[in-house]
Amino acid sequence: MNTSLLRETASQTAGPYVHIGLAPNQAGFDIFEKNFGNVLVTPETKGERIRIEGTVYDGSGTPVRDVLIESWQANADGKYNHPADRQAGKAVDPSFRGWGRACSDFDTGIYSFETIKPGVVQGRKGRPMAPHIALWIVARGINLGLHTRLYFSDEAEANAKDPVLNLIEWEVRRKTLIAQRETRDGNVVYRFDIRLQGDGETVFFDI
Repeated sequence: MNTSLLRETASQTAGPYVHIGLAPNQAGFDIFEKNFGNVLVTPETKGERIRIEGTVYDGSGTPVRDVLIESWQANADGKYNHPADRQAGKAVDPSFRGWGRACSDFDTGIYSFETIKPGVVQGRKGRPMAPHIALWIVARGINLGLHTRLYFSDEAEANAKDPVLNLIEWEVRRKTLIAQRETRDGNVVYRFDIRLQGDGETVFFDI
């Protein structure tokens, strides 16, 4: 019996294939019949239309220009379009899938989503979770995709009671998960910058 240990496979960061395989339009390819993009809404989608935009920064404060971000959220009533969501009394919005994929602009580094503001979700043991959006971030230089959450600056009361935000011991770090609301040309925009390292590093979760 051979008792020698096999060496661990070397890790590798995400490369350019991320865009070719997951967001080909961003890379200049038209290979999928249906591309998943950053627009989650249709004219029939219920709820307040919002735009989320921001920049991902590395530890030196330099914009990361090849980021891919996926989002997952509940609809305006706080219901996920997924069989595992068994919240009673809430209906799925068939015109809103709740999942999106965005790439940062190769020149500016800005990413964006066109979506709706989610409602309150009943979490474990019936505890309400403040309106939020789950984000997954991947890019060259990141070995494993990073998980975080986006909360809304105009939901201060709900944020203060959110069970996940309250797990973050240092209150000052909770601020890294709050998107700032502004109105631009009559449209609601939430700014959410993500900092991978250094001062103001965004809180990431082990999932």
